[in-house]
Amino acid sequence: MRLDYDFYRRDVVVVAEELLGMNLVRILDGKRLVCRIVETEAYRGPEDKGCHAYGNRRTKRTEAMFHPGGCAYIYLIYGMHYMLNIVAAEADQPQAVLIRAGEPLEGVEEMQRLRGLKTNDQRQLLNGPGKLCQALAITMAFNGYDLVTGEELFVERPQTLPDYPIARAKRINIDYAEEYKDKLWRFYLAGNPNVSRS
Repeated sequence: MRLDYDFYRRDVVVVAEELLGMNLVRILDGKRLVCRIVETEAYRGPEDKGCHAYGNRRTKRTEAMFHPGGCAYIYLIYGMHYMLNIVAAEADQPQAVLIRAGEPLEGVEEMQRLRGLKTNDQRQLLNGPGKLCQALAITMAFNGYDLVTGEELFVERPQTLPDYPIARAKRINIDYAEEYKDKLWRFYLAGNPNVSRS
């Protein structure tokens, strides 16, 4: 069952934790590429000094964050890695969840092809946000994409949630965020081998 707008249009910290264990689905050329979300980070602008929309900074880049929850916010880092974020909360409340890592479930061979991986170690496929976007062919074309009604990218609730405890930690690579670098707004399935960093 797909997640609906009501799921996304809540506080980003709640959404970030509750996305763990959900299935991220990418339909590519008629094939289902599916991974279990195992690691997330919450970004709560305008208060959050680690968020692109800190201080209600509304630019061409951050515009999707100001949309109502349930759409994708994609950005590029280092000129080469796409990052998938899921917008939370209501319109004009710029909050988003970075999808940091996933566990491959369906379409693994296609994911390996897209990543150019020679190894059969599936833990290397999606254990980072850039790797995840490459393996699922997620690009800037999905910026602003509706994850509730869209047919190519969406999130499903599995029949059963995985049996891993949820861990909270500081977010990664935001040392510039002053006191907000210490917020425990990174969530992951403790013990899952696909997490980017325990």
